[in-house]
Amino acid sequence: MSRRLPTIHGITEHDAGPYRLERLDLEFGNGERRRYERLHGRGHGAVVVVPLIDDDTVLLVREYAAGVHRYELGLVKGRIDAGETPLQAADRELKEEAGYGARSITVLRALTLAPTYMSHEAHLVVARDLYPERLPGDEPEELEVVPWKLDALHELILREDFSEGRSIAALFIAREWLRMQAR
Repeated sequence: MSRRLPTIHGITEHDAGPYRLERLDLEFGNGERRRYERLHGRGHGAVVVVPLIDDDTVLLVREYAAGVHRYELGLVKGRIDAGETPLQAADRELKEEAGYGARSITVLRALTLAPTYMSHEAHLVVARDLYPERLPGDEPEELEVVPWKLDALHELILREDFSEGRSIAALFIAREWLRMQAR
């Protein structure tokens, strides 16, 4: 069923650090009016990178995660800087966080975090044909790089230190994409 988007009668904005909090006065097709809140990022989006050493092995990074106050395994990820494309941002983040560049970079799709209240999108990128190259990053300490076999995803997703939803989704999507490429 296709529905008409609600009519926006007004938007009130408030500063919320790296985000802008918006309150929307909405009217739905049935006449019902509601107020919704959403967070808008101030940047240009983000990238989540699946760096493949080979078609069977992904590179994960272990870094401090302030939200849960522990070290987490996850994919290379970061903001897209002004003037960068998702491909350029993915290559830069890969060099900063994992110490590799990529000769082949493919954007697979966009992922959202919580689309019911956030506008943030991250581009899922597969990086292949890697070579060693490091750029200085903004992390307070060097990140540990951990190779992981894609056929062991069932073990990875059960680890307590691998909990970020974008990383989990990205690995399964990339694995299916690789299977389709191999056909």
